[in-house]
Parts: sequence; structure tokens; C-alpha cells
Amino acid sequence: MKTIDPNLDLVMTRKTHVPVDLVWKAWTTPELLKQWFTPKPWKTVECEMDLRPGGRFLTVMESPEGEQFPGEGCVLQVVENRLLVWTSALLPDFRPRADFGESFVFTAYIEMEPSDTGGTNYKVTLIHADGDSKKRHDDMGFESGWGSAFDQMVELMSGVS
Repeated sequence: MKTIDPNLDLVMTRKTHVPVDLVWKAWTTPELLKQWFTPKPWKTVECEMDLRPGGRFLTVMESPEGEQFPGEGCVLQVVENRLLVWTSALLPDFRPRADFGESFVFTAYIEMEPSDTGGTNYKVTLIHADGDSKKRHDDMGFESGWGSAFDQMVELMSGVS
């Protein structure tokens, strides 16, 4: 789909027995996403998404101490049961973000395809504008955090039909 730049991009791949339509549902249903998206003991306490190019992608994460961290971005691409792309560099309706505060921007590619066994081949690619942003994201625990969230999604969706 895209060329990976190891100096700027973080990539995680996984396989699961959960069918691709349920992985898609977990990613695109706010009430489901709130149940798995943030590694425990953190929580996702709010989620909004407008699944169209230019639509809003919002999550609010909450620490165990109750501190909240909103993340708002813009949906760039939606291919049902295959690809969800959003960025924190833009606000809804492709409005450029004026202030990033102490945060960094990234674009997330969530790819999924059916596996030969009826499950899902899953890939997350987070692309960054510079190496410092990539390092900061990685140092926050990219692999363990996104990996834990994936495991939580699999557990949740294993009980859904």
C-alpha cells in the first residue's frame, strides 16, 4: 500500500482468529472501541467518529488517576473491512491544526485482510513527519501499548458474533 520509512514509521503486524468484519466493527463502532482501544489500566472514556474523508476521529483517554487526554483528528480514507486512515495533523473537514501543544502528529493506517484460516491479518502503520516524533511515540510504548490494545480487541470480539 505504501512505502515504509524505518526512520519515520512505526509498524506492528498481528494475526487473529477474529474475522475481518468483526475487527472492522471493533474499529468503527465507538461503543466497542471504547472497550479495547486503550491499554489497561487506562480507559477510553469518549469516542466519536464520522467515517468519511474529512470526518472527525476523536478519542479521550483517561489515566488511572483520572487525567484525561483528548486526541482529535481527521479521517482520510475508509475502505470497509480493509483500511481506516486518520491523521492528528488535521481537524475535521481537513481543517489544518493550528496548535499541537506538546504533542506530535502522526497518520495512522489500520489495515486488515482475511487470512486463509478465516481470521484477520492486521497491520498498524503510524507515520510521522520527523524522527524525533517517531522516537517519542515509540518511547511511549508503541509496540506494547498497541499490542495490548490489539489483545484486548481480540478478547472482546471473540465473544461477538
